[in-house]
Amino acid sequence: MSKNINLLKAEGINKCFGAVVAAKDINMTIQKGERVSLIGSNGAGKTTFMNMVTGYLKPDSGNIYLKNENITFLNPRTITQKGISRSFQIPQIFEPMSTWENILIALGTSQKNHSYFKNARSKENADYINEILSRFSLHEFAHRQVSELPGGVRKLLDIAMALVRKPDILLLDEPTSGVGAEEKYPLMDNIAKALSVENLTVIFVEHDMDIVQNYSERVIAFYQGEIIADGKCDKVLKDENVQEFVTGKTPKRAK
Repeated sequence: MSKNINLLKAEGINKCFGAVVAAKDINMTIQKGERVSLIGSNGAGKTTFMNMVTGYLKPDSGNIYLKNENITFLNPRTITQKGISRSFQIPQIFEPMSTWENILIALGTSQKNHSYFKNARSKENADYINEILSRFSLHEFAHRQVSELPGGVRKLLDIAMALVRKPDILLLDEPTSGVGAEEKYPLMDNIAKALSVENLTVIFVEHDMDIVQNYSERVIAFYQGEIIADGKCDKVLKDENVQEFVTGKTPKRAK
């Protein structure tokens, strides 16, 4: 399947928390295979949008479509089964278990067949888990308890667990947050390499503009619940409103 196929569409999405406007008339179309970053200051509406796409929040009005199917009011598990998976800013992993066991659980819960775990340690499943471990450079941590792992490795594991569901869209919520400056590029290189095997649509929230420039094709900028710019990375980062309200740079206004 090639690009130029509308995979995800948001139409007229609005969401308020009391007097706080978290989403105001959000309209967006994401195509198959795009690499999109969502930028904006804290509270701009990025994570709220992701939570609505994945069913953790429901919009006050508007609709969200996946492959032309309205998924607005489906629950998170059903949305995941239909092809949207995500990682979290704080990794959602099982700390008392090993890395291998965490991926096994993610693989098992992605199946509709409830008898899956009876054959969980089959050779086929073991081979697939080992493939995922290899793609994310996690083999050396396979049998380590997750609570012992460094922050960057925990991030990779959370993303690997999201990927085993073989989604059409993968959402990454601040993949480099909590990671040391010297780890950010190796981490993102690892993620990019692991995801390159799939023709995935990837949408990620990020505050580091160097990461945004190096790993996204398209940038969507949020401010106070609204989209203020949407387009190619270089164009969006030069936008006067983005410079003023997102990146903190003083825009060069025409005299």
